Amino acid sequence: MSHISADDVRKVAKLARLNLPDDKIATYTGQLESILGYVSQLEQVDTTGVPETTRAVEVTNVTRQDGVDPTPVREEILNQAPQREGDFFRVPKILAD
Repeated sequence: MSHISADDVRKVAKLARLNLPDDKIATYTGQLESILGYVSQLEQVDTTGVPETTRAVEVTNVTRQDGVDPTPVREEILNQAPQREGDFFRVPKILAD
């Protein structure tokens, strides 16, 4: 593992658009060294035969089939619109021709 310098921390902070005061650079240098040391340990783990994944537990979306259901209060809803044109809401034009 390579040594992390104060300049490295300043560069990472700049890329992340963080304004780190100079008195915190040493603290973050040590913390970044520790994090990268841990990552170095993880790189040594044998993952042969372990499938790639983005999370430890599989997550699936719960979806339902889309469908059109009649709305018994359709007229009531349309009657509440400020402007109505037939079975549609009338809205101001927002796009130019």
